[in-house]
This record gives sequence, structure tokens and C-alpha cells, in this order.
Amino acid sequence: MGIKAVCPGSFDPVTYGHLDIIQRAANVFDYVIVAVLNNSSKKPLFTVEERMELLRQVTSEIPNVEVDSFNGLLIDYMKKKGANTIVRGLRAVSDFEYELQVASINRKLDDSIETFFMMTNNKYSYLSSSIVKEIAKYHASVSDLVPPEVEEALMRKFGHV
Repeated sequence: MGIKAVCPGSFDPVTYGHLDIIQRAANVFDYVIVAVLNNSSKKPLFTVEERMELLRQVTSEIPNVEVDSFNGLLIDYMKKKGANTIVRGLRAVSDFEYELQVASINRKLDDSIETFFMMTNNKYSYLSSSIVKEIAKYHASVSDLVPPEVEEALMRKFGHV
């Protein structure tokens, strides 16, 4: 099958910044699994199932992308899926510092796993799911930040529809 990469994250919700990284990863790697982290220590706006459905909708035109979910250690999930590459998007130096720590511990846990960092498109360097949720909460437009399906889901969640 070639190189199988995993693009992990919470995707609460998926933004155009996430999609930029997913599409570019799909152009580089043979197969990309977008893996939604089920992190019990966070209070997400969307359930894992809702996030997966939104991701499926917005990646449906990318043939070599699969959407899945996991909990626990990413390294264990990677082994289960037969993947050996992690793809992480970086927006700023602060992202790099955190991601370097995570990549280093993942490498310590399994040195056969490689982490690839992709710089986000400059037009998304300020964008985060937290910012999108905050803007949508107050009924402001997020149409240039997320796909239409996600904007609609946000409006429903916040009772604006």
C-alpha cells in the first residue's frame, strides 16, 4: 500500500487550517488516516461521532483519506493501524516547542515511527478550533474559517438556527 500516515487531532471542529494539512498530507503520502482523539480530560463541543462525520463530509473528495478515532496512546493506535508516519501541522514557534516534545516521546516509545511537521498555509496561521468556537458562540460568521457543513453544525450547537 505504500506509506500510511496518521494525522491525529481533536478537530473540535475541523477548520480550513486542518483541511489544508490533510489535503497536503494526502498529496505526499499514499494513505492518510485522520484520527480523532477521544480525550476524556477535555470537554469538547462536538462528540467524537459528530467530529468524525464532519471530517468525512469535508474530506469525501480526497480518495486516499480515511476518518477514524482512537483513545489512549497514539503509538499504540499507529501499531494497530500498521502506520509508521505521524503528520502534524504547525502554525507558530509555540506549536513547534510542544510538538517537538510529543514527537520526542513518541520516538522514545517506538523509534520506527516518524513524525513529519507541515507548516500551515500563512492564511491559516492564526486559526484554531478554539477561536472558531468563540466566534460562532456569539453568532458571528465563521464562513471563511470552516467549511459550510461545519459552520452549519456550529450554528445548530449554539442554537443560532
